[in-house]
Amino acid sequence: MQSTCIKIVVMPSVKFPAMMKYYVDNQAEFEMRGETVAELLDNILERHPALRPHLFDANGALRRHFNIFVNGVHLRDLNGMETLLRADDKVILMASAAGG
Repeated sequence: MQSTCIKIVVMPSVKFPAMMKYYVDNQAEFEMRGETVAELLDNILERHPALRPHLFDANGALRRHFNIFVNGVHLRDLNGMETLLRADDKVILMASAAGG
């Protein structure tokens, strides 16, 4: 008897700020495959490569002014880029506002 392995595809919802919708086909929110935040971002950038310099610096680190939240909790309070995602998770990408 052969065993069958079923892989569940995790596709959390991703929400982008209005100022960045241009880079993701004018979508404010969409689902994207990813079991971790890092994999989710890789998959987004595979589909929308023009977004890369807006999210990451030349060294490949997430830009300081950019914040990522999973279900309302900042990535730094979770497991960083290795935070595991579920299909019903909401991931929000948000640029910090600065002013003076």
